[in-house]
Amino acid sequence: MKIRPKIFFPVLSGTMLLIILISLTLGKYPVPLQDIINFFSYKLFNAGNINPEKLKLLSNLLMEIRLPRIIAAILIGASLSVSGASFQAMFVNPLVSPSLLGVLAGSSFGAALGMVFSESWYIVQISSFSFGFLAVIISVGIAKIHKGNSILLLILGGVISGAFFTSLLSIVKYIADPYDQLPAITQWLLGSLSFVDSSTLKIMLIPQLAGIILISLFSGYINALSMGDEEARALGVPVEKIRILLIFLSTVISALTVVAAGMIGWVGLIIPHIARMIVGPNNKVLIPACALIGASYLVVVDDISRLLFSIEIPIGITTSLIGIPFFAIILKNARRAWN
Repeated sequence: MKIRPKIFFPVLSGTMLLIILISLTLGKYPVPLQDIINFFSYKLFNAGNINPEKLKLLSNLLMEIRLPRIIAAILIGASLSVSGASFQAMFVNPLVSPSLLGVLAGSSFGAALGMVFSESWYIVQISSFSFGFLAVIISVGIAKIHKGNSILLLILGGVISGAFFTSLLSIVKYIADPYDQLPAITQWLLGSLSFVDSSTLKIMLIPQLAGIILISLFSGYINALSMGDEEARALGVPVEKIRILLIFLSTVISALTVVAAGMIGWVGLIIPHIARMIVGPNNKVLIPACALIGASYLVVVDDISRLLFSIEIPIGITTSLIGIPFFAIILKNARRAWN
């Protein structure tokens, strides 16, 4: 039985807000929830009275450290989930994830290359984003060269592109300085939100929000594509143009997740299945649901990564450890929801 959107979205939005508030309280320096409420009441509405020293401490702790990290987790979780859902519908395949066309492999290679040849963090980010796009261009180019089943050729092009950039990444790791550069590359590839700062957040905020909103607006076309190319054309959908546009938008938001936090796997695969079991396969409802569930999920997983042990676990490891057994458990129900 599917949950009605009129009930589901207010409940999930309220749950996400509660998760954000609780996450702000958690850390090596715990902050009472009442202090957080008083702080934001003072900052937003100039209501209440806070000690100046406490105000300065909370401002540094919440606004400079915890809130940017939580916002980044929301954006990354939503972006990976939305791109995964759109890819699964476009390619009519429940096993598809945002890494399908090689964007994550290309972005990882670009980041590693930037770390080896430059000490500038901006160069690393630009290189990561650029090679993520290049990987997808290669995938699409391979599909365009050969005539045949466009969906199958895109998938095969993605396999080739991903394998190519994975091999290039291995070469970069081999030539990297084993005492300085290689550990940095390895840590990056494991994924971590500790890299995020306010400047990175400013770079990713508008493009990712715009990408998520635009994919949601095109959800009607995604419904048509999920029925197959011939059926979509019969409905008057310009299949190739819409597919390329959706691939472009999904590539932008997926590449930016790697730019901000490195490789974070499994989110774009399992969250669409969970959302589909709750709200059904209609992408007009599914895409926004994926954004909210994915955002909440990654905030919770980041809290686990930060607090489970005395040292922070890379979030890419945590998403894999949670995602693999969870996907195995929901596999039967996920198949039923997909059908």
